[in-house]
Amino acid sequence: MTDAEKYRIQVEANAEFVPAQSAPDDERYVFAYHITITNTGTATAQLLTRHWIITDSNGKVQEVRGEGVIGEQPVLAPGENFSYASGSVLETPVGTMRGSYQMVGEDGHRFDADIPTFVLAMPRVLH
Repeated sequence: MTDAEKYRIQVEANAEFVPAQSAPDDERYVFAYHITITNTGTATAQLLTRHWIITDSNGKVQEVRGEGVIGEQPVLAPGENFSYASGSVLETPVGTMRGSYQMVGEDGHRFDADIPTFVLAMPRVLH
């Protein structure tokens, strides 16, 4: 069995605009995002840290690093998933997020789980 089969984490993301917390006249656009992390490998793994790269439509980049997600460092057995919601604030009505979770397998092997790029967009801004 290869490491790619043993240590495999799938990340799904969905984002939504939060108009009640946004103030477009003040260049404040708030987005909620919902993440589901699924262990599709064959080894139990724990999420240790996160690294986000958030880019607005002006090209401004914010990097966020920290331990766990929402105060947790979930342990996922093969086939298990963990879901959570969080948010991000941009100065533009459109942006993107991407990044990675740093994981450790039950045998101590460390690996990254990529978070695919997803779009943050105020409704009716993109075609």
